[in-house]
Amino acid sequence: MIITLTPNPALDRTLTVPEIVFDTMVRAIESQLDLDGKGVNVAKALRSLGADTLIMGFAGGAAGELLERGLGAAGFTTDFTRVAGETRTNTIIIDAASQRYVKANEPGPTLRPDELMAMFAQVEAKAAPGNIWVLSGSLPPGAPADFYAQLVDLIQMRQARALLDTSGAPLRLGCAARPYLVKPNADEAEELTGRPIVGDDDARRAAAAFLDQGAGLVALSLGADGLLLASRAAMVRARPPQVQALNPVGAGDALLAGVAWALERGLELDELARWGVASGTAAAMRAGTGAAPRVEVEALYARVLVERWRV
Repeated sequence: MIITLTPNPALDRTLTVPEIVFDTMVRAIESQLDLDGKGVNVAKALRSLGADTLIMGFAGGAAGELLERGLGAAGFTTDFTRVAGETRTNTIIIDAASQRYVKANEPGPTLRPDELMAMFAQVEAKAAPGNIWVLSGSLPPGAPADFYAQLVDLIQMRQARALLDTSGAPLRLGCAARPYLVKPNADEAEELTGRPIVGDDDARRAAAAFLDQGAGLVALSLGADGLLLASRAAMVRARPPQVQALNPVGAGDALLAGVAWALERGLELDELARWGVASGTAAAMRAGTGAAPRVEVEALYARVLVERWRV
């Protein structure tokens, strides 16, 4: 079982208008509602690969009920912690004339201490030896900066593996809890290390910094340039084939799903990197936000170039 936990999931409302005009009413010509959140996206990609998943997180209000019902109707198993506040709704307005957009994200519900305790109790009840937990996304108001660090401790005390994908202080504190794996992107790595990532040498130094912080494995996502996957014993550089990327949004979540899927099967470091890059690349090639079919991931898997570096 792979469990994804998203503290701050969302409904994403996308409106397309002929043109964004300020100080007047405009009518939408298209409207779309997506069930979103980083862990939700990871779960979608995992199911496409054939993995059994459980989606957890905080959910509240009418938006939270809609999120939970929608995921259930789509065939996902969920176990949300109910909260008094309202699950956030993010709004994206696309200007059809210029193909530019504005996105406004709500902060999410403010969590109470008893709601946080309820989440930890649910995690404690479900954490079991051998299962994999994907902890990802931003934190809602009321969640402490060490929220993920506490979860990593709780999960790994029960011989399960915690994979962490967040940013800022929650990432730094989460690393200190020694998660099995962290997945920063280049911007997040630059924020933590204070050094830009321009080439492979920079990526190598950044990965080493995360290992020094306490992570067991570092999956440094480099966007269209692929992935550097590092442990204290080895570093693997995986490069995707040249493709036409239509929508990079969610590609990092799909990459993490590929790594988790390969990890659950006990594959070696090279294979973790290859499946991760193939899954992320397949997601980037799709116009929408849905997960790529496994057949597309498998076709790209054979074209990913992998090099093993000395530590």
